[in-house]
Amino acid sequence: MTHKTGSPTILLIAGHWLGAWAWDDVLGHLESAGLHAVAMTPPGLDPDDPARAARTLDDQLAAILDVLARNGVTASEPAIVVAHSGANFPVTLLLDRRPELVRRVVWVDSGPVAPGSAFAADLPQDVQDLPLPPFDVLAQQASLEGLSTGVLARFRARAVPEPGPVLRQRVELMNDARRRIPTTLVCCSIPSAQLLDLAREGHPMFAEVANLEHLDVVDLPTGHWPMWSRPRDLAEVIRSADRPAPR
Repeated sequence: MTHKTGSPTILLIAGHWLGAWAWDDVLGHLESAGLHAVAMTPPGLDPDDPARAARTLDDQLAAILDVLARNGVTASEPAIVVAHSGANFPVTLLLDRRPELVRRVVWVDSGPVAPGSAFAADLPQDVQDLPLPPFDVLAQQASLEGLSTGVLARFRARAVPEPGPVLRQRVELMNDARRRIPTTLVCCSIPSAQLLDLAREGHPMFAEVANLEHLDVVDLPTGHWPMWSRPRDLAEVIRSADRPAPR
């Protein structure tokens, strides 16, 4: 499948435990605006994949490149890539390896990772995967603001354990071109002023933000899953990113 409508492909990638289904509400708003948006399920998060727990960040990068190619994305027709939460690891690899394919990256309550980073480098090797924790535990790590009991029930029912290799793998980054890609930070559970302060102070989770050369910041106050709590507003933020990159 290729895409030729005059507007860039928008690729949506959700964070841990989530597949393409997590973007259903946002996709509806983007498509009604006439935009070509595609959501993908990264390797390791397909419940029907028998080798799911063995998938790696390299597998996820390869799958992202395949989806981009199948949608006609090239260096002359680059995509807008939207990465939520833990999707920042494979998407940072994409920006490092193939920056020419990305017109703009939109980080949703997320951001680029630093060289050598791993989400959970100390996760024991005998841990095959990490299931979605109980919500009272999860709420200590990420805000559940705006999520109804029905949404939480769907999250619980459809969540897929995150593969151990994805969590343990350190990213090797070599290409400073990743820092020149136009970037939008969508700040949901942490206000942008606080996040930028943390970046300037060198906080390990946000330090790479200080190295970005073309940065827009948008506050969208809600919890860590705005695709469910504020889907229309998030779609509008993504739609507004559909503009020519600075030269």
